[in-house]
Amino acid sequence: MVTLRALAPSLTRITVAAAVGAALHIGQGNCNLIDDQAVEFSRAVLHQTDVEGEVICCEGPKDNAPSFSYREKVGTGKGPKVEFVIDPVDGTTAASKGRKDAISALACAPAGCFQVLPDDGYYFKIATSNHSLGKISADMTIEQIVRTVAKNKNVPLSNFTVIMLDRERHTQMLTTLRKLGVRIILIPDGDIAAAVVSCIPNSGVDLLLGAGAGPEATIAATAVKCLGGTMLVKVWKDPKDDPNRLNRLKQSGVDVEKTYNQDELAKGNELVFAASGVTKGELLDGVRLIPNGAVVHSICMRLPSGTVERSETMLRFKGHPVYKQFMQP
Repeated sequence: MVTLRALAPSLTRITVAAAVGAALHIGQGNCNLIDDQAVEFSRAVLHQTDVEGEVICCEGPKDNAPSFSYREKVGTGKGPKVEFVIDPVDGTTAASKGRKDAISALACAPAGCFQVLPDDGYYFKIATSNHSLGKISADMTIEQIVRTVAKNKNVPLSNFTVIMLDRERHTQMLTTLRKLGVRIILIPDGDIAAAVVSCIPNSGVDLLLGAGAGPEATIAATAVKCLGGTMLVKVWKDPKDDPNRLNRLKQSGVDVEKTYNQDELAKGNELVFAASGVTKGELLDGVRLIPNGAVVHSICMRLPSGTVERSETMLRFKGHPVYKQFMQP
């Protein structure tokens, strides 16, 4: 039987397909169309992938956006038994407006390895490289986190770069960061890519901070773990939250006081993360459409080897077993 390790590079084809489906509608202002096409393109590739797979979570249902069904069966059924957490487009709004930092991403592992936090409100996330593994906590102040990571990386605050979502809920955090004098990259959407890039050596990004959605945390944690970095995730408590939210989370098995790390969200030592750029961003270039095809940039990483592969895929749509069915005559 084909192993997950041997199959890992071909899993990139799934995110490539989603990126192409989304990219065909960049800037048209239709989020649902982008999500729908990303799902349909990636589903078509998954049907040809030699796995006995199940999509245990797909970003989208909370907002009634097109998505994979919960526990949807995927693959040919001829390969390893695996589970997927998929975000066909992380940054749908950005893609719909023609803005940067939209990607397609997935995490894959043997069945039973992923813990996915419910898509109910937000979660505070910290991600950085291996230099700060075991040395930071989600209970530290923002200043303490920044100073600790900067010290461990031996980077002066004036050269230190934090990446975060540009959101009103981050106003107080942003004020603190500006007082510290660090560089700040504010992104419109897509904190999966932001978490990953904070763990890549010489990326120019040192730390992800901020509150984002739950399913994306598991996908990002998979990549962070493959890179040897650290990711901490904790329930974000906002006075504006639905007062019943914490009870709902408790009922679904979430410890609302606990800080989850990359080893708890992505268990075991057989993991694959894959992503492809939809629009140009900090991690990947976006899809470039060419006559009768497209050029797509992707990244794939896996454990136990820790291998990281970057690739450029040139697709020819005409006659392609997947893409030809979606192309207008």
